[in-house]
Amino acid sequence: MTSLKYKADIGIFGGSGFYELISKARKIEINTPFGKPSAKITLGNYQGKKVAFLPRHGEKHEYPPHKVPYRANLWAFKKIGVKQIIAPCASGSLTPKIKPGDFVICDQFVDRTWGRNDTFFDGPKVIHTPMADPYCPILRKTAIQACDILKIPYHQEGTIVVIQGPRFSTRAESKWFQSQGWQVVNMTAYPEMVLARELQMCYINVALITDYDTGLEGYQDVKPVSAAEVLKVFQKNNQKLKSLLITILKLLPHRRICNCIRILDNATI
Repeated sequence: MTSLKYKADIGIFGGSGFYELISKARKIEINTPFGKPSAKITLGNYQGKKVAFLPRHGEKHEYPPHKVPYRANLWAFKKIGVKQIIAPCASGSLTPKIKPGDFVICDQFVDRTWGRNDTFFDGPKVIHTPMADPYCPILRKTAIQACDILKIPYHQEGTIVVIQGPRFSTRAESKWFQSQGWQVVNMTAYPEMVLARELQMCYINVALITDYDTGLEGYQDVKPVSAAEVLKVFQKNNQKLKSLLITILKLLPHRRICNCIRILDNATI
């Protein structure tokens, strides 16, 4: 990969509502071998740390989950020097213990998508990327510490099942997910994380719970998810999410002390 001039250490997938977090913000346009990213990247500084913002779904939310240019987004971040990625996302709960407004610092995922370009290694070089523990342990620890400091409701682990979208789950699908013991459902967490790992970047998923998917077994008063309700809950908790991002940025060490940079050692066939 041919790098541009060093521009950012930390990448955040988020929309324009987060740009106020950083000073001297400016936008840059980047081309990649996989096309253009979802939007221009906004660059700025926060307490001495160089931060890059990219709206996952585009500036006008024009990319549905299955059409997000994931490879271009991750490649663009890597190209400008990003080493650590914080990836908040709206998600549904699959258990009564995790309520709308809660955060989940996911530690596992299950992929139920199809047809998405989910690797940079299409041959002739063959890489089998280790994925037993997919999220950066240092970023997860930092996010957990930030939640404790802010005293916001959160869960320090959870399995996120990623569905194809853009439709929501059927009742039968949601019941199946719940029966497997998975806690969170979402449409964008895959392949974003896998691509970050292939590029040896640290990555964390921060799921903001907006709904109970299609409902919960035994809870007749819980209504199935709707796009309007997701947006309503997300906006209600947007300031809390901003505070969490700010605190994570404050706590992040200035240099990487994890093994994510070496994840592809011995992965080549």
